[in-house]
Amino acid sequence: MSKTVEFYFDLGSPTTYLAYTQLPKICADTGSQLIFVPMLLGAVFNATGNASPAMIPAKAPYMIQDLSRFAQRYGVPLKFNPHFPINTLTLMRAVTGMQMRQPDRFLGFIDCLFNALWVQARNLNDPATVAAVLSENGFNPDEVLALSNDDAVKSTLKENTETAIKRGVFGAPSMFIENQLYFGQDRLDFVEEALR
Repeated sequence: MSKTVEFYFDLGSPTTYLAYTQLPKICADTGSQLIFVPMLLGAVFNATGNASPAMIPAKAPYMIQDLSRFAQRYGVPLKFNPHFPINTLTLMRAVTGMQMRQPDRFLGFIDCLFNALWVQARNLNDPATVAAVLSENGFNPDEVLALSNDDAVKSTLKENTETAIKRGVFGAPSMFIENQLYFGQDRLDFVEEALR
């Protein structure tokens, strides 16, 4: 039986973007299945007392430099977003809604948003910018907004986040292989080893 990687993610994390660029290939190479689990990182931080390293003055410059090193290693573009932190509540509801209601468009949807945030460094705190990004990528902003206001979608994102916290998640990206937690894009080598 092939193994699975449960990928707990929030668009607003640059390290999650980096993991997102690598996990599909790791899973393809190991014959494993990648399961995307949207969660709300802000709620995880609130529940666990954790915070983004970028919000700690002594860590932030190092973290940004380290992100660049990993992006170079992976051969992917990365531009730290000057509008960080991004409030991802509406975005992650939309992501959850797309996964539930239009699964065939889900990967294209998260791809355009990750790209807007961490390659183009666009301000997705601004609803007009979000609408522009969606339109440019063939998504109807009104339909997406409706998804993010759907009660079942809201409940699912909340449940995902509560489950993540119960399983020991304290940040993003968090990956589970069976019940083993791997935290951080800098632990992908352990993820790959476990899958092999």
